Amino acid sequence: MAHHRLLRSLRVTAIAGVAAASIGVAGSAFAQIPNKTLVYCSEGSPAGFDSAQYTTGVDFTASTFTVYNRLVEFVRGGTKVEPGLAEKWDVSPDGKVYTFHLRHGVKFHTTDFFKPTREFDADDVLFTFDRMLDPNNAFRKAYPVSFPYFTDMGLDKLITKVEKVDPYTVRFTLSEPNAPFIQNMAMEFASILSAEYADQLTKAGRAADINQKPIGTGPFVFRSYTKDATIRFDGNPDYWKKGEVKISKLIFSITPDPGVRVQKLKQNECQVMSYPRPADIATLKADSNVDMPSQPGFNLGYLAYNVEHKPFDKLEVREALDMAINKKAIIDSVYQGAGQAASAPVPPTQWSYDKNLKVATYDTAKAKALLGKAGFPNGFEITLWAMPVQRAYNPNARLMAEMIQADWAKIGVKAKIVTYEWGEYIKRAHAGEQDSMLIGWTGDNGDPDNWLGTLLGCEAVKGNNFSRWCYKPFDDLVQKGRTTTGQDARTTIYTQAQQIFAQQLPFSPIANSTVYQPVRKNVVDMRIEPLGYARFDGVSVK
Repeated sequence: MAHHRLLRSLRVTAIAGVAAASIGVAGSAFAQIPNKTLVYCSEGSPAGFDSAQYTTGVDFTASTFTVYNRLVEFVRGGTKVEPGLAEKWDVSPDGKVYTFHLRHGVKFHTTDFFKPTREFDADDVLFTFDRMLDPNNAFRKAYPVSFPYFTDMGLDKLITKVEKVDPYTVRFTLSEPNAPFIQNMAMEFASILSAEYADQLTKAGRAADINQKPIGTGPFVFRSYTKDATIRFDGNPDYWKKGEVKISKLIFSITPDPGVRVQKLKQNECQVMSYPRPADIATLKADSNVDMPSQPGFNLGYLAYNVEHKPFDKLEVREALDMAINKKAIIDSVYQGAGQAASAPVPPTQWSYDKNLKVATYDTAKAKALLGKAGFPNGFEITLWAMPVQRAYNPNARLMAEMIQADWAKIGVKAKIVTYEWGEYIKRAHAGEQDSMLIGWTGDNGDPDNWLGTLLGCEAVKGNNFSRWCYKPFDDLVQKGRTTTGQDARTTIYTQAQQIFAQQLPFSPIANSTVYQPVRKNVVDMRIEPLGYARFDGVSVK
């Protein structure tokens, strides 16, 4: 112990010497970041900055891709994975052991509330994952929270141990091979935290500060947050990806009203905005100071049938309700041309997408006959839930619900439209209160399992499987897809799963929307992120 402490005091002295010598260097490093400010008009206030606790794009944009890094990362504007805080990794022949070789010389942020005394190493990786894996972890006891993605994806059971081989090598052991594992490790919950900072907070009795005053190794350093108003970040002068930080100040101007976001963008009060309404697209395209890049969204808006509620347990009923919806009219009115009719439980841009799925054509008379055959010649009464918020996959759920309500009335089905505040809506839906509900998904990691397993697997029935549909032939394929390696072999499995989905119809796919990213013309290299968040590393302002 004494020996250990002596080493530490030697190291601290050495660090103090280095710090004194490098003040000039830090100054010049900071000078390398252009003195530019970028203002982003975002659509909502993050609930916090501890990525592992959250599941929404609002939270991820404000924390994951600004403040933190992960062992592996998604390339900007894509779903491919590249090295992050791990320079490389090896996988054992049986597919169960992943060894990550960590990057040297990575610094944690220095702020007015934390001054690191050491660089990033294996201890930080151990702390990050141990906190999610071990209910008795000291920090988790000091600040008890849940980790929805980590547990929804079954990673708490999949990862059996995380070990430090040496200060720059970490070994993960899995209970079985898992094809999407590396893609999953690039996700938001896997953002690496500072063990030293967590330790400092615990000692001070302020563990919850990790969610309000974040410390990471990422491109931007958190400065301040005023809920419903602004978040301020500074470019990180010590960022390990040299030359990737091109703005010295990044400001989030929190603007929930999409009409106000458009005005602010037009007046140059912000240079980038989130989620324009379909109705504003023409105005923005006409503005000579604004660019409007767009691409087919990596998303799906759909109508889920809760198969635990009668009569949705009957296939003919689900088929009749699906056939009675005029989806073309919805694409025209709700998406206003910025979307395409969906037929599968995954978007067309997802590898393994089956473009040959049979889709029923809109046919009121046939739908009515099917209902009669199912024993409901006079229809029935149900609830139809509509989201209160605009999402990439559904710009206007209320209007969509009203159109579906009118379509169903033609076959004798009376639907009562129900809505709640967004957090409440999701919470009640997880509890299974809905009969039918409008919801959707933007992919998280580019892997088909993130659609088929997350939205339709048996393990997700109390999570994101809002149809509460657990069907063994389908679920067996999902499990097989996870343990099979190679994209071709997995595509065969997922094609079969999609065909079962189309036969059983636990939800009606409605649309894949087109995603627009309005930016001022002086913004350089802002990319549309298919996974639904915004990123500002690599972005500059002319």
